[in-house]
Amino acid sequence: MLDMNLIHKALANPLRRDILGWLRAPAATFPDDYAGHGRGVPVHAIQARSGLAQSTVSMHVALLVEAGLLVPRRVGQWVFLSRNEEAIRTFTEQIRMHL
Repeated sequence: MLDMNLIHKALANPLRRDILGWLRAPAATFPDDYAGHGRGVPVHAIQARSGLAQSTVSMHVALLVEAGLLVPRRVGQWVFLSRNEEAIRTFTEQIRMHL
């Protein structure tokens, strides 16, 4: 079950909305070597694109993961992120029904 309030909190920040937007079309947003080849985009690529400190980006990513909007996948030492399309679809449907 989605925590709608946590999702609203996550979406209240422009960087977190940007991250979700960037991950919507990762091949168009990130260089080819960061595309993740189906695994998602590595966190360091998101940090590089944002221009912010690693700790700042990690905090924002953690909230998106906690809200269920991003799915992390660990491969060795790397963490790849992708959007949770099912959760995003469910959230938008809930908004459509209730507002």
